[in-house]
Amino acid sequence: MALVELSVVEQRYRAVLAVLARATVTEIAAQLGVSRQTVSGWKSRYEASGLAGLADRSRRPASCPHQASAEVEAAVRELRRQHPRCGPRRIAHVLERSGTVGPVPSRMTVYRILVRHGLVEPGVRRRKRSGYKRWQRDRAMQLWQMDIVGGVMLVDPVTGELTEAKIVTGVDDHSRFCVIASVVERATGRAVCAAFARALQTFGVPEEVLTDNGKQFTARFGRGGEVLFDRICRENGIAHRLTQPASPTTTGKVERFHQTLRRELVDDDCGAFESVGAAQAALDEWGEEYN
Repeated sequence: MALVELSVVEQRYRAVLAVLARATVTEIAAQLGVSRQTVSGWKSRYEASGLAGLADRSRRPASCPHQASAEVEAAVRELRRQHPRCGPRRIAHVLERSGTVGPVPSRMTVYRILVRHGLVEPGVRRRKRSGYKRWQRDRAMQLWQMDIVGGVMLVDPVTGELTEAKIVTGVDDHSRFCVIASVVERATGRAVCAAFARALQTFGVPEEVLTDNGKQFTARFGRGGEVLFDRICRENGIAHRLTQPASPTTTGKVERFHQTLRRELVDDDCGAFESVGAAQAALDEWGEEYN
């Protein structure tokens, strides 16, 4: 390999010497079967660096604009270790908000860092469904999706007895912003409506609200008439939409919110809370970060 490199340098050296001895660049280029620019480049490199300048140069760029810095890689690894359930999108978002590193890596850059360091398993990319369409309202406050989810455990500090509390949830259909996250001991109609009323006072009145057919929301499958939730909607000019029976995907955005809530708070080894207030405080803190 060294002999081959030497012969290449020697050939270029002889070409440069010929040019320096008054031969034309065009003439030498024609003899060697290279361009005039190549011969001129050899001459310039020789004049700048001597024989060393005639050796082959690496084509690898000095820097890669897509390569994350060591600082960014360290920050990504540390966040993943602190929060093992956080994915690339969440980590990129946290780094952007913190402003501790720059430039902020993209979701795919974070994903590649996690894969490279064995912190996630590389997934198989699924083929995009050409017929898929995301259904959502065109702007915020057109529609809220509401539901109730369980899983928050309360412990009696005296007896140690465990009971399960519920969370009244609501997200904006367009922005996915959480407008309701209220812990209640029992998901009665009055408790659900109180959480709904607080959200209206805080964020304003949406044009529509979508719920399932739970008795807290409707008397559709009960004795008929108007429940308190319907009354609040009517008095505020809100159109109350109901899902078809056995069709949970209709409220898919709030159901997806539940997945994130369970993964990052309810199921994240948070244990049991001693009171509804303690559970609500933890939920409020999580909700601010989520939004």
